[in-house]
Amino acid sequence: SPREIENIIVNPLERKLREVRGIEHIYGMAMDNVGVVNVMYYIGENREDSNLKLYDKVMQNMDLMPKGVMQPLIKPFDIDIDIPIVTVAFYPREGAKVGDVALFEKVRTIQQKINGIDNVAKTTLKGAHKAQYNVQVDMGKLSAYHLSLGQIMKAIQSVAVDVPDVKGRTKNDKLVIFGVKNAIENVSDVGNVIVAQYMGSPIYLKDVATVTDGIDFQNFQSAFIEMNNEDNATRMREQKKQITLTVAKLAGTNAVFVADDVVEMLKEHEHELAEAGIGYLVTRNYGHRANEAVNELMHHLIITIVIIAVMLIFALGWKESIIVTFTVPAILAITLFVAYMTGQTINRITLFAFLLSLGLLVDAAIIVIENIHRHLHSHGVDNRTMEELLVEATDEIGAPTNVATLAIILTMVPMAFVGGMMGSFMKPIPYNVPVALVASLFVAYIFTPYLSLKLLKKPEHHHHHKKKKHKKDLEGEGEKS
Repeated sequence: SPREIENIIVNPLERKLREVRGIEHIYGMAMDNVGVVNVMYYIGENREDSNLKLYDKVMQNMDLMPKGVMQPLIKPFDIDIDIPIVTVAFYPREGAKVGDVALFEKVRTIQQKINGIDNVAKTTLKGAHKAQYNVQVDMGKLSAYHLSLGQIMKAIQSVAVDVPDVKGRTKNDKLVIFGVKNAIENVSDVGNVIVAQYMGSPIYLKDVATVTDGIDFQNFQSAFIEMNNEDNATRMREQKKQITLTVAKLAGTNAVFVADDVVEMLKEHEHELAEAGIGYLVTRNYGHRANEAVNELMHHLIITIVIIAVMLIFALGWKESIIVTFTVPAILAITLFVAYMTGQTINRITLFAFLLSLGLLVDAAIIVIENIHRHLHSHGVDNRTMEELLVEATDEIGAPTNVATLAIILTMVPMAFVGGMMGSFMKPIPYNVPVALVASLFVAYIFTPYLSLKLLKKPEHHHHHKKKKHKKDLEGEGEKS
């Protein structure tokens, strides 16, 4: 009973598992003849090490298990693999006579092909009904023949086993293959299985049970899909039986690419499914949602860059605006390269970190270009080369810019120590923002002066003003003479 399972298996196992470090919660559940213990680790625990420690603890205490209890089955649940990114509902089309078993067989062929797609971790079918022979035993007849359910089960299992082919050779070295035909091929074969002998006569399974060709009702799951049809102002709903195919990706792979490959595979077999009277509907596509979110963030990123460029045109000039605008993709490229080399992935949190730091990324470049602009338009620049002016202007604001950037980076450090699930979600921010800020310094000190050298020039009005003044002085001296 569940109470016995709880007392002799679940509770002792829970007490032993509490000795494993890194476990946050343990949940036990007892059912008829089955006990289930769920273990939840702290966020950030190494998955492989934790599973190994859990397995060792269970194996070390197998001697405490009651006799007759099978070895515990340890199945890890991985959020990266066990959460599907694509779910597809397959259903019979309008007017098509597609049975449950025929629907399952067709969907299973699609499942096998999707399993061959790169980076697909696993696929499952929900609501599928497999074909099987169902045996309904008459307990009254069973008792009259002095038989038990165990005898019935052993008799069926003994003839339901597939025997592999046996190979042998003759004296003439000829290969001989002995094949054993499967004993069960239809309902009649199941009914003619001999389960016992009574008074010298064989007792067949059909004598004590009813055998039917049906579906696996012991794992019966019902799944329905609602089809909506718009008819003027009236919405009509129709429920249809369906099988849901779930697709999960490998950890660390691109959900957008995997989802697109799955959808492309479905489109390739759309005509084949239509001929069989089966339709399909993609009910979940996390790859598409992730792609939309990334595109939206990129759209806002571009809008922000354009706004910065327009503001700098009015403040400093169009050439200065081009220089500062160029630094933004350069900084993002460096940051993405560093993130790629360190194993970071591109997701919505990563792009949010870029948006958060975008206003800070151009600070150093704006300070440098503004100081260069000031030096170029100040007096006394004619006697110095363009290179000297750029080096002087950049060096002049180096120390305060470094200190200001370091202060901003230090404000991000506390976020790196946030624990739990929130810490895992926010981890890209304290990582990518400081990297982007450091990259902005390198770009401001290297690319900004270089682009200024190529695009900007010293104003000519200073030189023209001196020549005009020199001409007036000569004319004045001529009059005096």
